[in-house]
Amino acid sequence: MGMEDFSRHQQGIIKRYYSNQDQILLQKLGELVGDLFLAEGKKRGKSWQSVAAALQKLGVPQSRIDHVVASDDPQLLAKLVTELQEKK
Repeated sequence: MGMEDFSRHQQGIIKRYYSNQDQILLQKLGELVGDLFLAEGKKRGKSWQSVAAALQKLGVPQSRIDHVVASDDPQLLAKLVTELQEKK
């Protein structure tokens, strides 16, 4: 499905979404930090999977992603998110 299949208004919305995708992912990571502090069991594991996927989309090196996820420490993730926000 090409962009010509969408109205001009819809094309604008799609372009703005992709141009702001980094900020959207950083916001999502911030929300996941809070979730991780409260989550237990399966939900915690699912949250870490979401974190790993978001970090990959942001272009964080895989070794760093593996370190943060393996630590299972939301504070370490919070520091990484702060660092990424300062870069953007």
